[in-house]
Amino acid sequence: MWQQVYDPFGNQYISALVAILPILFFLLALTVFKMKGILAAFLTLAVSFIVAVFCFHMPVAKAISAVFLGIASGLWPIGYIVLMAVWLYKISVKTGKFKVIRASIAGISSDQRLQLLLIGFSFNAFLEGAAGFGVPIAISAVLLVELGFKTLKAASLCLIANAASGAFGAIGIPVITGAQMGDLTPLELSGTLAWMLPGITFFIPFLLVFILDGLKGIKETLPALLVVSGSYTAVQTFTMIVLGPELANILAALISMGALALFLRKWQPSRIYREDGNEQESAVKYSWGEVAKAWSPFYILTGVIALWSLPAFKALFQEGGLLKQTTVLLKMPFLHQEILKTPPIAAQAAPLDAVLKLDLISATGTAILLAVIITILFSRNINFRGGLSCLKETGRELWLPIITICFVMGFANLANYAGLSSSIGLALAKAGDVFPFVSPVLGWIGVFITGSVVSNNALFGHLQAVTGAQIGTSSALLLAANTAGGVMAKLISPQSIAIAAAAVQEAGRESKLFSQTVKYSLVLLLIICIWTFVLSKLGL
Repeated sequence: MWQQVYDPFGNQYISALVAILPILFFLLALTVFKMKGILAAFLTLAVSFIVAVFCFHMPVAKAISAVFLGIASGLWPIGYIVLMAVWLYKISVKTGKFKVIRASIAGISSDQRLQLLLIGFSFNAFLEGAAGFGVPIAISAVLLVELGFKTLKAASLCLIANAASGAFGAIGIPVITGAQMGDLTPLELSGTLAWMLPGITFFIPFLLVFILDGLKGIKETLPALLVVSGSYTAVQTFTMIVLGPELANILAALISMGALALFLRKWQPSRIYREDGNEQESAVKYSWGEVAKAWSPFYILTGVIALWSLPAFKALFQEGGLLKQTTVLLKMPFLHQEILKTPPIAAQAAPLDAVLKLDLISATGTAILLAVIITILFSRNINFRGGLSCLKETGRELWLPIITICFVMGFANLANYAGLSSSIGLALAKAGDVFPFVSPVLGWIGVFITGSVVSNNALFGHLQAVTGAQIGTSSALLLAANTAGGVMAKLISPQSIAIAAAAVQEAGRESKLFSQTVKYSLVLLLIICIWTFVLSKLGL
């Protein structure tokens, strides 16, 4: 048993500064040195290994095991999900469905600002609410590219749009996890988030149009912006307060998409905006039946993921469930329950689990795989041989970014098991009365390292709650700040960047994509920090 060391240098601030070196190196590698993502991720993993072993005294065998667990997690479930999502897209292209989808969206409006609102914002949020884990970026970004958007621009816009929906991804799991860490109900935590996120949510569509076409674009599309921002924010806020986190994205996205589509039947901007300055080619008119069939892969995907999310379906894979044997749990040697996490990171000293979960059927990737199979079965112009050919093509395109994701996850796992993340968190917690201001920063760091708001809340949720009790601030507020601050890091987390670059076939240009999104992530984080501090002073 090895006990995590949070302050190896006898000074929490120096220890935290050393712990944050891998993160700083990664930021510099992408922004200053402009390294390719795979090289930056590999070198960051090497730096974190040195820091973990030589500075935080983690045994070498445990460090190696933590890295292998992270790499395996990059393959399953993350790599699996990305591979299946892009395969579904390629099947849609091969069967000609994407041509009809493109025409159906262009039929609503050929203005790319409005197409961005429909696909990059609302449809992206719907996929985030239904699936999460990279699916929204992978599918929405390629849809925008098909509509004529430049590749990296499409990817960066979808990443930024995720700021409005990231807190409620995959049926609200981030909020549910955060609530568990703070002994709250999910409804209590989502109700607190209703004080923090609606302003950001309402602002994001305006920001997207501004990035695409400046203030002139906002002025020309203002009625449509008010429709989509107003409907999405109102429904999401109502759901957060009354129903809880599970449907906050899904209901808001469906209603905002429908409201905007209906509104655009009566209104169009005076100037049609296209990125290249040229008018879009006249779209071929398709019947309602043809359009419905073209969108069918995404209906099927939505239906299957909804089935996968049902409590009754999940129960099949729990202890005593009919399909329990399809979930394989591999305990990592030298790591599983051989590292002790201690207060104040944990309520009491407790060994950490280190288990690779191979959920062969219940995984989100398997849900997407089933959607692919059903799509092939009901498509006349592709068979399973053609489908497998698409899969091989997808694998050739994605192997490099998936390895990049594996290196990132190796670094994230090592940082967690070695106590680097906790060391940073404890240093920030020493801020005292101004801790509410830096509380979202802790969440931002957590998601930057892990790539997941769920993992971030599991990592720092208890620390936020304990610190809140020590300084007399609401634990619910700090847990909400941890969640909201974490969402702003999804825009630039290495995992998100790698998935987005892979989806638009720009692997190797992660540094460029990172540069396009980092300033928005930091500005949004600052807004959350200031507002959290204000709310703490108001006694929320």
